[in-house]
Amino acid sequence: MSLLDPLICRALCASAMLAAMAFPIASPAQSLAEAGAVAEAAAAARAAGAGPSRATPAVLPGPLPPDPSRAGKPVVFGSQMFSGRFASEAFTGFNPDYQIAVGDRVHLRMWGAFNHEAVQVVDAQGNLFVPSLGPLRVQGVRNADLNERVEAHVKRTFRANVGVYATLEAAQPVKIYVTGYVRAPGLYPGLSSDSVLYYLDRAGGIDPDRGSYLAVSVLRGGQPRAKVNLYRFLLDGMIEPLQLQDGDTIVVTPRRHTVLLAGEVLNPYLFEMEAPSSNARALLDIARPLPSATHLSVVRKRGPQRRSEYYPIEQAASVTIEDGDELTLTSDKYPGTILVRVEGANLSERTLVLPYGARLKDAMERLRPAPQANIGAVQLFRRSVAERQKQLMETSLRGLETYALTGRSATSEEATLRQKEGQQLLEFIQRARQVQPKGQVVLAGASGAADTLLEDGDVLRVPERSNLVMIGGEVMVPNALIYDPSADLAAYVRQAGGYTQGADEARVLVFRQDGSVADATQARMQPGDEIMVLPRIETKSIEVTRGITQIIYQIAVAARIALGL
Repeated sequence: MSLLDPLICRALCASAMLAAMAFPIASPAQSLAEAGAVAEAAAAARAAGAGPSRATPAVLPGPLPPDPSRAGKPVVFGSQMFSGRFASEAFTGFNPDYQIAVGDRVHLRMWGAFNHEAVQVVDAQGNLFVPSLGPLRVQGVRNADLNERVEAHVKRTFRANVGVYATLEAAQPVKIYVTGYVRAPGLYPGLSSDSVLYYLDRAGGIDPDRGSYLAVSVLRGGQPRAKVNLYRFLLDGMIEPLQLQDGDTIVVTPRRHTVLLAGEVLNPYLFEMEAPSSNARALLDIARPLPSATHLSVVRKRGPQRRSEYYPIEQAASVTIEDGDELTLTSDKYPGTILVRVEGANLSERTLVLPYGARLKDAMERLRPAPQANIGAVQLFRRSVAERQKQLMETSLRGLETYALTGRSATSEEATLRQKEGQQLLEFIQRARQVQPKGQVVLAGASGAADTLLEDGDVLRVPERSNLVMIGGEVMVPNALIYDPSADLAAYVRQAGGYTQGADEARVLVFRQDGSVADATQARMQPGDEIMVLPRIETKSIEVTRGITQIIYQIAVAARIALGL
């Protein structure tokens, strides 16, 4: 046992006690066991003459799983860094500014009048032993200057007939303490060239509820060596260059002051601040407001009081935010214009820009109907109506789904029948949920249709005059038929091959070009009509029959589809 081992053991015990008092995520026994396993593996490697490679991954603890206690809490800016990606990747490339340290491995080649090739370790005095020439001090030499330094040393003896090549093969293996507000404090092995992010990631990352991302300290011999600001790395890609040594300690200090920001921003996170108060503009520069943001809402919490403030975003530079404030960026805009799309038999522009509050008659005045247009049957389709139709269908489907899943049976035979019936109902419900309503607003027959207010995104469709009658649904040959003024419903059904076995002859709908719906058994056919024969529903339950019939009617009217069980 070396003189350093008792010091490491005492420091490790102190770290484990600190973890037990302040960090309940890792117990002292767990930290000691992990560190002990690492120490045993390193000792075995040294005894076997192994090179300075990383410890076996099976010995090291991997990234910790997400903390379930954080469910529903705001995401802390910076916490997305520590997911195991830093810890899983080795830093094999060496910075030209890396300084050679004790324990580094140097590959030395000499050829010509004197041949030599070997991998040598920088000894405890910081020297590299060159055969036939003696020791050469390389500790502190920049990686980019190593070959030149060795070559100059060799040329003092072999002036012209010996070539030299020296390169750093592997950095010094080190063991670094990671403590403070991390998820798993402990002793972690690595290389002196590994960054602070590597060791923080091995320790499970910074505790998002208590740790600071602005002040991560590195101690050497108990004295401050460096301080790392992870926000600089996240935002600017800058991190302090630091070469670690065996026994260094990385300490995550307590979290400082926080402000929660949400709403119309690219980065809706819980941000950490250096000072108890700051300028709102400085925080918005990090959060990146969206172009749609116009106002800033500030909710201040001081003791039992809760006070709200509201500012235009242009005044953010004069707004002071404090620890614990909640900021929300909103888009307070009133629509100045709306866009209405025009489809069908129209010879004018296809997109109309109208003032907010425009009516149907305002859009009609700007249309230039084609000669074949049926201007009296203009159709209006609206997103909000389609969404409402979808909601109504979903309400009916949920009631039917509840019956299918909760029905009771008195006998085993009845249970078997109910199971088959329930499976059919669930399949029908699944297909019905895939139907997308058209969202048509029926304008026919309304005295005030011309004064209908238009909404942004509305679609006006001008149908063409037609001498066809479409027939579909439960008929043998769904088809488009030539309109015959003397033909009735039965005549059109005969031309379509007649009803199918699943047709409900008493439930036949006629859809007019203007969007109105009529009962085909009583209405007279018109050019451009669409006949829809609905399916017959046969179940043993009146409730199920009523529910399915209602849904089929809703789907037929909203989507022009005859969906059967």
